[in-house]
Amino acid sequence: MTDSLETAQNPERLRRVAIDPVTRVEGHGKVTLLMDEENRVHQARLHIVEFRGFEKFIQGRPYWELPVVVQRLCGICPVSHHLAAAKATDQLVGVDQLTPAAEKIRRLMHLGQMLQSHALHFFHLSSPDLLFGYDDEVSHRNIVGVLADHPDIARQGVLLRKYGQEVIRVTAGKRVHGTSAIPGGVNKHISREERDYLLGEIDRIIDWGAAAVGLAKRLFVEDIDHSRDFALIDTNMLSLIRDDGALDLYHGGLRARKPDGSMVFDHVDYRDYEQYIHEQVKPWSYMKFPYITALGKEQGAYRVGPLARINNCGFIETPLAEAVRADFRAFSEGVLMQSTLAYHWARMIELLYCAEGIKVLLHDPDLLASDLVVKGEMQSRGIGVIEAPRGTLFHHYEIDDNGIVTRANLIVSTTNNNTAMNESIRRVANDLFDGRELTEAMLNSIEVAIRAYDPCLSCATHALGKMPLEVQLVSPDGAVLDRLYRHMDGAICQVD
Repeated sequence: MTDSLETAQNPERLRRVAIDPVTRVEGHGKVTLLMDEENRVHQARLHIVEFRGFEKFIQGRPYWELPVVVQRLCGICPVSHHLAAAKATDQLVGVDQLTPAAEKIRRLMHLGQMLQSHALHFFHLSSPDLLFGYDDEVSHRNIVGVLADHPDIARQGVLLRKYGQEVIRVTAGKRVHGTSAIPGGVNKHISREERDYLLGEIDRIIDWGAAAVGLAKRLFVEDIDHSRDFALIDTNMLSLIRDDGALDLYHGGLRARKPDGSMVFDHVDYRDYEQYIHEQVKPWSYMKFPYITALGKEQGAYRVGPLARINNCGFIETPLAEAVRADFRAFSEGVLMQSTLAYHWARMIELLYCAEGIKVLLHDPDLLASDLVVKGEMQSRGIGVIEAPRGTLFHHYEIDDNGIVTRANLIVSTTNNNTAMNESIRRVANDLFDGRELTEAMLNSIEVAIRAYDPCLSCATHALGKMPLEVQLVSPDGAVLDRLYRHMDGAICQVD
């Protein structure tokens, strides 16, 4: 559903319905619907209304601060920014290959981050809708309701997340905003006692991961007609892929597929991402809209995250996760799974893979080695890309001869999903709202579509460039005294 001609020509004839804020997501956003007197929807948009400005904040800072500073983008996925920045600064110090210990410590940290984030989103934020239905009472449709009605499920979710946070603490120094990844390696080794501590619970974590996959599949399949069609859109898929086609969340080349499964590009060096991905801005959101350059602005939008990664990879190297991945692909009959609600199923497949991968790394003797840092010749440009819980994350830095950042560009996971989230909202609005009386359950359906992507709206609003900007002067009693608006072309006008 696209914005109608009536919206542009006669906006005063339409009424505005707002969902503000969107709940059970990280960050602040709102949805607006423009509807006529017959409840027909003429426009549906997701607005990201908070602004962070990190691309500008880090300009003028020394490069060695970046892995720590950029974590302040987010308290939910700081490890992803920490490691993407570390990978970029590895290149700035001329390092292409870390020591085996440093790389495996970073990989372990990343798997812990993915595990805790996926557990948080599925069990705490999304399971109330999936378990109770979109029309359940608001007072019951939350994690407290899950604790009351499904205590075993809620407990497993809490303990899965706790274990992931312990992996982060052991590898990064603390659970949130650790400091261990540095340019060229890591600054913290893992002791035998710490390794054995994590090994003590890992088999139970794997069992719970397998149970989570089973739950996510059951919730998808038991109402298959709804699950398949809800917020359904056909999009391109983008992710990192290992050289042999395996799922790899830490490193690899870029792979993009069209909705029919054909390749747009494959095993592309992510340091050349600017040749393949461009970004555009629109006047009603602080979040940019990336697209695949070769396909153009209209056809080049894509999705990232668990759904894209499970669709794109050829196999998973851990046995339990590979078995459930094959089941997922068989269910979609070999074509790309496009159902938006399948994100939850794919997310739990990745959670299981992370649990298995943690066990493999904990048994690797390289993990306990003490050779942790490599040095090389300084370079002026560094690009780090990693698969964050929500999808592919790009960190791009350029520095001067003194090591001071002169340019930064971040494309975060939720930004990559921006167009897809808006299209999913329009699909739900078109299917559920037109000509019907508005209800809380219908409005919650919009939020369910957004939550499937596990958006982190705080991470996604970081640039200051050609975006529109409104500034208000407000008196102590709340009255708006003055308003200035900057248009996309940079022109500034006073708003009456």
